[in-house]
Amino acid sequence: MYYLIIFLAALLFCCVGFKEFIWFMSVGYGLSVCGIGLANLIIMLVQGFGAADMAGTPAYWITVVQCVIFIAYGIRLGGFLLVRELKNAAYKKTLQEAAGAEPPIFVKVVMWLVMGALYLAQTSGLNYRIHNGETAVILPIIGIVISVLGVLIEALADKQKSDQKKADPNMVATKGLYKFVRCPNYFGEVTFWTGTFISGIAAYKGIQWLVAILGYICIVYIMFNGCQRLDKRQTKRLCGNAEFEEYATKTPILIPFIPWYYHVDAKEMEKEIKMDHAKKLAKEQEAKK
Repeated sequence: MYYLIIFLAALLFCCVGFKEFIWFMSVGYGLSVCGIGLANLIIMLVQGFGAADMAGTPAYWITVVQCVIFIAYGIRLGGFLLVRELKNAAYKKTLQEAAGAEPPIFVKVVMWLVMGALYLAQTSGLNYRIHNGETAVILPIIGIVISVLGVLIEALADKQKSDQKKADPNMVATKGLYKFVRCPNYFGEVTFWTGTFISGIAAYKGIQWLVAILGYICIVYIMFNGCQRLDKRQTKRLCGNAEFEEYATKTPILIPFIPWYYHVDAKEMEKEIKMDHAKKLAKEQEAKK
């Protein structure tokens, strides 16, 4: 029953994706984290399920704090993404091009269920502690501190990027946190979920380990893949820009101070741009016939 409640909370807050398909993975992602945190906070306050075994222990209040952090994280991320997609026409167009045409309703339903399950797995560190009534203190505190650090990094990176884009809309952000890593906001997100995973290590039992590890691997993979897709879009837009090329080839893409310099080859991108242009002209000529 506990997992069904948390799963339904994720689905409820993720249903915004029925309006815009891409929102299952963006706005709905942030809101689902908020919903899972809220559902768990209510369970903690009424001392349901394993929370009853935690009552009166330091672990109880540590877990309540983590629920509040989830709520704050989800509201900030979901709200930031929603405002950006509604106000930034260029960004919205980029997302629509990446997502393609709106899929049929049955595809949306499948995606809704899959994303709800993914968000449930991602939050395993919190969920299993509450369900199992785990009273460990040290690992949850370490995990929460790491998660808070991730929230701060992501929030600061988003603000720095917005400020720099206002000053120079035609160039990527290269200052502040962006001097050390090209995608510090994604790094902050990975840090947040690393802390969440660590916070539940003392609670995982049996197959719970598999679910927690799979949830963590999935979000890390999504972040790495997101960095690669972002690099491709930036290279396509700024192909031939010497300043961008120097920055992209000398700055780690996701993890600071680790020399992983993923970057699409400029010459290959030039070929792709020419091919896209040729396809566009062909479509225009076909439309005129």
